Amino acid sequence: MTDNLTPEEIVGDVRYMQLLARSFPTIAAASSEIINLEAILNLPKGTEHFLSDVHGEYEAFQHVLKNASGTVKRKVNEIFAHSLRDQEMKDLCTLIYYPEEKLRLIKKQESDMDDWYRITLNRLVRVCQNVSSKYTRSKVRKALPKDFEYIIQELLHESSDDHNKEAYLAVIISTIISTNRADAFIVAMCNLIQRLCIDSLHIVGDIFDRGTGAHIIMDTLCDYHNFDIQWGNHDVLWMGAASGNMACIANVIRMCMRYANLSTLEDGYGINLLPLATFAMDTYKDDPCERFWPNISEFSGNQPDEKTRRLIAQMHKAITIIQFKMEAEIIHRHPEYQMEDRLLLDKIDFAKGTVRIGEIDYDMLDSYMPTVDPADPYRLTDEERDIMDKIHASFLNSEKLRKHMHCLFSNGSMYLVTNSNLLFHASIPLNADGSFKHVRIGQKEYWGKNLLQKADRMLRSAYYEYHDKERKRNAMDYVWYLWCGPDTPTFDKSKMATFERYFVADKETHKEEKGNYYVLRDQAEVCDNILREFGIEPDTHSHIINGHVPVRTIKGEKPVKADGKLLVIDGGFSKAYQPTTGIAGYTLVYHSHGFQLVQHEPFESREKAIKEGLDIKSTIFLVDYTRRRMMVKDTDKGREIREQINDLQKLLVAFRSGLVQEKD
Repeated sequence: MTDNLTPEEIVGDVRYMQLLARSFPTIAAASSEIINLEAILNLPKGTEHFLSDVHGEYEAFQHVLKNASGTVKRKVNEIFAHSLRDQEMKDLCTLIYYPEEKLRLIKKQESDMDDWYRITLNRLVRVCQNVSSKYTRSKVRKALPKDFEYIIQELLHESSDDHNKEAYLAVIISTIISTNRADAFIVAMCNLIQRLCIDSLHIVGDIFDRGTGAHIIMDTLCDYHNFDIQWGNHDVLWMGAASGNMACIANVIRMCMRYANLSTLEDGYGINLLPLATFAMDTYKDDPCERFWPNISEFSGNQPDEKTRRLIAQMHKAITIIQFKMEAEIIHRHPEYQMEDRLLLDKIDFAKGTVRIGEIDYDMLDSYMPTVDPADPYRLTDEERDIMDKIHASFLNSEKLRKHMHCLFSNGSMYLVTNSNLLFHASIPLNADGSFKHVRIGQKEYWGKNLLQKADRMLRSAYYEYHDKERKRNAMDYVWYLWCGPDTPTFDKSKMATFERYFVADKETHKEEKGNYYVLRDQAEVCDNILREFGIEPDTHSHIINGHVPVRTIKGEKPVKADGKLLVIDGGFSKAYQPTTGIAGYTLVYHSHGFQLVQHEPFESREKAIKEGLDIKSTIFLVDYTRRRMMVKDTDKGREIREQINDLQKLLVAFRSGLVQEKD
């Protein structure tokens, strides 16, 4: 508290007070800012929106953002439940989600557009007034589109119940229509409503792979008003590829081939795959490549024809063999990774068609590997090396990929602590007794919070280091290890059984044993210990929020664990997971009344959402409801504002005592 401060107590802060006085040069200016900040503290907290494991499913991702996990629909129902029919409310929601597309449809059906504009504009103003009510005028003003800033301010902050202003507001709307600005104004209002429904967006990892639109999701995020990302292992893989790690590049391409997702690479990032295609068609022209045909049931997008699938299978097999060779180089360089069990090309008996894994020889489903020399199995052929050099250059020269990586690094981290919640994608490596596992990186050991911080620094070094080549290579190698290595906070499984899934029928070899975290996280005391490690005092309103491992709702698994301490929100955004999860993902909404977990059914398509008004069917569960509404003063932002108020109060003392002079 600074109420009773004396000038002597702030003498040491005079230099800082002089700097602060540049922004607030008078007693009046500093006092006004204190009044403003005190008022902000007593507004309801903004709505936080949590998504995880979107895996390139850009249509579902964008729709969930547009409807704010059902928040828009709930607001519309609250406002118009007694004055509009269900179909009218559904049409209004669809207009808010997809204003341009819905307007085109309405113009084909509506006979009196002026009347429709007048009714719709009034309805949109009421919705916008509702969703903006928890924010200051200043914050709303910053969100307003420049073309209509003044007009929207007038409409939002004046009431038609005031008879003195009724005609004034009616004329504004009539003029918008008569000047042919109604379409543009409706689009601006709808986008503003979407923006105000979500104050901050948290992506708890795995934007990339599987679905066809990771680059579209990144475009959306790079233009988004307030978001953060906690990197997942699939994000890390792409970050490693963008850094130039050959093994990561091979893995990225293999994943795209597996899900017939060439559009992300070629159309999204301009990666030239022609050298790989030419090589694969020649090398595997007589090979059916049966194990490498893309699984159409897992494919999200237009179905490729058989000829295209055949080519993808050949490219898939070619890059997979290259991947194993590139990974072996890293494993040999880093015996501390303890990943020698992933070196399997040298364990193949090509004459017998078997591979030795551990102490057992297994029959192989496919042992045709013309580019593998049994005498030197991990050596890249000259042609393979040339292909990878060209693809490597393509990754490093992709302007769009550089833009997205800059966005990912600028807005991302390994973990985030926000409003007494701890967000990280996958795991905190633990011992069997729940203590933090010590993990060696280089010559040192790290655990708990320090392990995630070290991993964060290694990722940044891999991408941004230019002067120390050895340091950069070690960092890039570690990024690959983060993707698939045991004891990593982004993976934490005994192995990634890529080789076994392709080449061995015995499913026992496919098992990837999960780390202790995935078992122990059901225990409240373990979660409490993790929260304390990250500086959070466990209470009824503190949570760990994860993704990474899909919640198999279809088998009765629950996303809320450890007596509500842990929330796992990977429920199958990716269509590839939906057969095993039974749903299409969870999202989490944290507003001033508490947490709501939203369970989504599969999203059919953007086209059906627009033409038929088919919203995502969602079920809302209350996770943590507070009787006392949370205000800004109860949040991290509130603590920052209190510090600003304290500084301004010191400035007032400095002004009044003459330590700092006012400036006109």
